[in-house]
Amino acid sequence: MLDILLFLIAGAAQSSQGENKTPAPTESAAAEAPAAPAFLTQAPSAEAPAAPVFLSPAPQLVAEPQVPSGKFTTATEVKPILNATRGNWVALRDYDGQDLLYVTHLWSWRCGLAQMTVAINGAAPEVWPLPPCHAETAAPNAIIESDGLPFRSFPSGSVAQIEVELIYDDLSADIASFARAQVLMP
Repeated sequence: MLDILLFLIAGAAQSSQGENKTPAPTESAAAEAPAAPAFLTQAPSAEAPAAPVFLSPAPQLVAEPQVPSGKFTTATEVKPILNATRGNWVALRDYDGQDLLYVTHLWSWRCGLAQMTVAINGAAPEVWPLPPCHAETAAPNAIIESDGLPFRSFPSGSVAQIEVELIYDDLSADIASFARAQVLMP
């Protein structure tokens, strides 16, 4: 949620820079880099520390056109399905001494997604990469061998809570939380 807020602030700052009608800079001013906003500047020091991680630029997500294709490749097409099947977004299996967290259902509708983050047991959300959409095929959302496996393993019994955030390709978002008992497979 914080990245979305920072994204909106950055967008507002960029749009206001485009509207700013200032006189042409002098040669000495042109050689200098643009000044950071006041709330991001630090007091001058001999050695300035590195910028905190939360100020690092987030990957820029761009909204995609929402023209339904009939192949379920846009947020317009997959959002109703994922909303109706929210309880199936993830599955957990205690197998061979490991907790296996599956995201197979989400991978099956990934062509309408821009990003997926998963937080385990209240930890910071982590972006889980989505395989590419196979738009050139008859089944763009199919999971093929080169996509890899749609799960991650954790120590047995360690996954108690899972929070998933989906950013659709229209840049809308959905969040769902699951307790272990809700998604544990027999």
